[in-house]
Amino acid sequence: MARPKPVTYGLYSWTPDFGFRYIHPANRRTFEWLEPMGKLFEKIDETEDWILLRYDEQQFKVSGELFQELHDKPPFSFGDLVEETNPEPGRPAHRGLISDVYWNEAQHRASFQLVEKKRKVKRVFEADELRLS
Repeated sequence: MARPKPVTYGLYSWTPDFGFRYIHPANRRTFEWLEPMGKLFEKIDETEDWILLRYDEQQFKVSGELFQELHDKPPFSFGDLVEETNPEPGRPAHRGLISDVYWNEAQHRASFQLVEKKRKVKRVFEADELRLS
Protein backbone atom coordinates (compact mmCIF):
# COMPACT_ATOMS: atom_id res chain seq x y z
CA MET A 1 0.00 0.00 0.00
CA ALA A 2 1.36 3.41 -0.93
CA ARG A 3 2.09 5.77 1.93
CA PRO A 4 0.89 9.36 1.97
CA LYS A 5 3.61 11.98 1.72
CA PRO A 6 4.72 12.99 4.28
CA VAL A 7 3.85 10.16 6.62
CA THR A 8 2.71 11.18 10.09
CA TYR A 9 3.96 8.82 12.79
CA GLY A 10 2.53 8.58 16.26
CA LEU A 11 1.48 6.60 19.29
CA TYR A 12 -2.02 5.54 20.24
CA SER A 13 -1.88 4.87 23.97
CA TRP A 14 -5.21 3.10 24.31
CA THR A 15 -6.02 0.21 26.65
CA PRO A 16 -9.38 -1.50 27.27
CA ASP A 17 -9.59 0.50 30.52
CA PHE A 18 -10.31 3.60 28.38
CA GLY A 19 -13.46 1.97 27.01
CA PHE A 20 -14.34 1.34 23.40
CA ARG A 21 -15.69 4.74 22.38
CA TYR A 22 -12.26 5.63 20.99
CA ILE A 23 -12.24 2.69 18.56
CA HIS A 24 -14.56 2.31 15.56
CA PRO A 25 -16.96 -0.62 16.18
CA ALA A 26 -15.63 -2.50 13.13
CA ASN A 27 -12.09 -2.41 14.55
CA ARG A 28 -12.58 -3.01 18.27
CA ARG A 29 -11.60 -6.65 18.54
CA THR A 30 -8.56 -6.52 16.22
CA PHE A 31 -7.31 -3.29 17.78
CA GLU A 32 -7.57 -4.78 21.25
CA TRP A 33 -5.65 -7.88 20.09
CA LEU A 34 -2.93 -5.65 18.64
CA GLU A 35 -2.24 -4.21 22.12
CA PRO A 36 -1.29 -0.76 20.79
CA MET A 37 0.69 0.54 23.79
CA GLY A 38 4.28 1.29 22.76
CA LYS A 39 3.71 0.60 19.06
CA LEU A 40 4.34 3.17 16.37
CA PHE A 41 1.51 3.85 13.91
CA GLU A 42 1.30 5.66 10.60
CA LYS A 43 -1.62 8.08 10.33
CA ILE A 44 -2.82 7.67 6.76
CA ASP A 45 -6.13 9.55 6.67
CA GLU A 46 -8.34 11.82 8.73
CA THR A 47 -12.04 12.68 8.66
CA GLU A 48 -14.19 14.77 10.94
CA ASP A 49 -15.01 11.79 13.17
CA TRP A 50 -12.11 9.35 12.82
CA ILE A 51 -8.47 9.03 11.90
CA LEU A 52 -7.18 6.02 9.98
CA LEU A 53 -4.07 4.40 11.43
CA ARG A 54 -1.90 1.78 9.80
CA TYR A 55 0.09 -0.86 11.65
CA ASP A 56 1.90 -3.29 9.34
CA GLU A 57 -0.80 -4.52 6.94
CA GLN A 58 -3.75 -3.58 9.19
CA GLN A 59 -5.76 -0.36 9.23
CA PHE A 60 -7.84 0.95 12.12
CA LYS A 61 -10.38 3.76 12.47
CA VAL A 62 -9.92 5.42 15.84
CA SER A 63 -10.75 8.68 17.55
CA GLY A 64 -8.08 11.35 17.09
CA GLU A 65 -8.26 12.25 20.80
CA LEU A 66 -5.62 9.73 21.89
CA PHE A 67 -3.25 10.05 18.91
CA GLN A 68 0.09 11.55 19.89
CA GLU A 69 2.09 12.67 16.86
CA LEU A 70 5.83 12.07 16.97
CA HIS A 71 8.17 14.43 15.23
CA ASP A 72 11.06 11.93 15.20
CA LYS A 73 10.75 9.87 12.03
CA PRO A 74 11.94 6.26 12.37
CA PRO A 75 14.63 5.18 9.89
CA PHE A 76 12.52 2.19 8.74
CA SER A 77 8.83 1.47 8.52
CA PHE A 78 6.38 -1.31 7.70
CA GLY A 79 7.28 -3.35 4.66
CA ASP A 80 10.84 -2.03 4.31
CA LEU A 81 13.27 -4.77 3.28
CA VAL A 82 16.20 -4.70 5.71
CA GLU A 83 19.22 -6.77 6.59
CA GLU A 84 21.04 -7.28 9.87
CA THR A 85 24.39 -5.44 9.85
CA ASN A 86 26.42 -7.62 12.26
CA PRO A 87 25.12 -11.18 12.58
CA GLU A 88 26.56 -13.55 15.15
CA PRO A 89 29.66 -15.35 13.87
CA GLY A 90 28.75 -18.43 11.85
CA ARG A 91 25.13 -17.36 11.32
CA PRO A 92 23.84 -15.68 8.16
CA ALA A 93 22.40 -12.20 8.57
CA HIS A 94 18.67 -11.93 9.13
CA ARG A 95 17.02 -10.37 6.08
CA GLY A 96 13.33 -9.58 5.96
CA LEU A 97 10.49 -7.09 6.01
CA ILE A 98 9.74 -4.76 8.90
CA SER A 99 6.55 -6.07 10.53
CA ASP A 100 6.51 -4.33 13.91
CA VAL A 101 7.77 -0.93 15.03
CA TYR A 102 8.05 -0.30 18.77
CA TRP A 103 8.65 3.12 20.30
CA ASN A 104 10.74 3.68 23.42
CA GLU A 105 9.43 6.96 24.84
CA ALA A 106 12.29 7.35 27.33
CA GLN A 107 14.95 7.08 24.61
CA HIS A 108 12.89 8.62 21.78
CA ARG A 109 13.75 5.88 19.34
CA ALA A 110 12.24 2.97 17.50
CA SER A 111 13.09 -0.72 17.47
CA PHE A 112 12.00 -3.21 14.84
CA GLN A 113 10.86 -6.77 14.36
CA LEU A 114 11.22 -8.59 11.03
CA VAL A 115 9.39 -11.22 9.07
CA GLU A 116 11.86 -13.55 7.38
CA LYS A 117 10.60 -16.32 5.08
CA LYS A 118 7.02 -15.74 6.33
CA ARG A 119 8.04 -16.12 10.02
CA LYS A 120 8.61 -13.46 12.64
CA VAL A 121 12.16 -13.26 13.88
CA LYS A 122 11.92 -13.44 17.70
CA ARG A 123 14.62 -10.82 18.18
CA VAL A 124 13.79 -7.11 18.17
CA PHE A 125 16.46 -4.97 16.47
CA GLU A 126 17.68 -1.47 17.13
CA ALA A 127 17.98 0.84 14.10
CA ASP A 128 21.79 0.68 14.04
CA GLU A 129 21.62 -3.12 13.76
CA LEU A 130 19.79 -2.92 10.41
CA ARG A 131 20.27 -1.43 6.95
CA LEU A 132 18.03 -1.20 3.91
CA SER A 133 18.53 -4.19 1.68
